[in-house]
Amino acid sequence: MKKELISKLHSNFESAVNQNNDVEFWFARDLQLLLGYVQWRNFLLVIDKAKLACSKANQNIFDHFAEVSKMVNIGSGSKREVDDIILTRYACYLIAQNGDSKKDEIAFAMNYFAIQTRKQELLELRLINWERLQARDKLSLSEKELSGLIYQKGIDGNGFARIRSKGDYALFGGNSTLEMKSKLGVPENRPLADFLPTITIKAKDFANELTNVNIRKANINSENEITGEHVKNNKDVRGLLIKSGIKPENLKAEEDLKKIERNVKLDDKKVLKNTTKLNKK
Repeated sequence: MKKELISKLHSNFESAVNQNNDVEFWFARDLQLLLGYVQWRNFLLVIDKAKLACSKANQNIFDHFAEVSKMVNIGSGSKREVDDIILTRYACYLIAQNGDSKKDEIAFAMNYFAIQTRKQELLELRLINWERLQARDKLSLSEKELSGLIYQKGIDGNGFARIRSKGDYALFGGNSTLEMKSKLGVPENRPLADFLPTITIKAKDFANELTNVNIRKANINSENEITGEHVKNNKDVRGLLIKSGIKPENLKAEEDLKKIERNVKLDDKKVLKNTTKLNKK
């Protein structure tokens, strides 16, 4: 496909996108013309195949194909109502996949929507990882604050380790920190939290925050009293999770946060490198 045609098609596809509350969508009748289909009824056959592919991918068809009616000009200032379909980017991708790939417009659309859909998937994954990293950083801060408060009470590092371990025992329904590491395949020399899902990291952080507040408010001093407070808070947080149908000890381990952090930093360096190159031009 010639570069000039690619540029033209790219411009056409970009100009056809609509937005509502930052959500991108296309009208099927606009896509029909972009893909070179003259007859609406013929294009509907392709849409039906795309809907079937959507269903086979375990996606809700109505989340990606929304039937609507709209008014169109028919000349001399007159208008009439026609049926149309609002399409997500994923729906457009499936339609292109089920079109005639020998047509330049279809070949372009297949790759255009595949790349854009992949970009969205990568963005969603990066945001999920970012949220997990942020939750882990916040947990580190609440643990640091808790250890500081405990040291002020004359309790050493071993005492802090015992308090934290009993908190984990309460949160994970009678599973110790070491047992959870074994269950999730976490190396003994690595923090359990680096392999926990975001919801569990946030649960641990919330329990810490409660303990920190109550140590200050109630002037709790001894290791036994702090342990009791911390166990209570972890049990309370576990109770909230259970009410939502979540047993933290049954959740699967997630990717090592140290690895995710390295990948995020590497991506940031690539962006900086590319930006530097552009500025030099």
